[in-house]
Amino acid sequence: MRKFNLFLTIFLIFFVGCDKKVEDNSPKKVHWDRDMCERCKMVLSDREYATEIINPKTHKTYYFDDIGCAVLWLKEEKIPWAKSAKIWVKDGKTKKWIDAKSANYIDDAVTPMAYGFKAYKKENFPKSKKMINFDEVVQKVEEIERKNNQARRLPN
Repeated sequence: MRKFNLFLTIFLIFFVGCDKKVEDNSPKKVHWDRDMCERCKMVLSDREYATEIINPKTHKTYYFDDIGCAVLWLKEEKIPWAKSAKIWVKDGKTKKWIDAKSANYIDDAVTPMAYGFKAYKKENFPKSKKMINFDEVVQKVEEIERKNNQARRLPN
């Protein structure tokens, strides 16, 4: 009986010790008013516009206070896994995490960094608003940033 208990103990230690953690690309818990935007370094406090980007290979999560910061960070940092990144945004109605790439957006919201985009699941989208998709959000954010950069270069 002692040999069996010893064998069972070793067996359990081996399998529990070798058990790999299963990582996923689901949204992670945000520590509001403590976690900072990866790009602009502002503290995440607005629960309506937070964005998460997850590296699909390492499962590391990057936090942003506005979808605009997330889009620009991917471009500016030349993230090699950008196309396969899992991006989460908050639904404008339910405040639950939704897939940013399949979300629908309005472009006239008052957001933390003034990019103006608010995400919705299709069934929650306000009927009176014009719907744009994620690719259009990316294009518009890049256009906004180009205009901002040009304005900074103008002499006073």
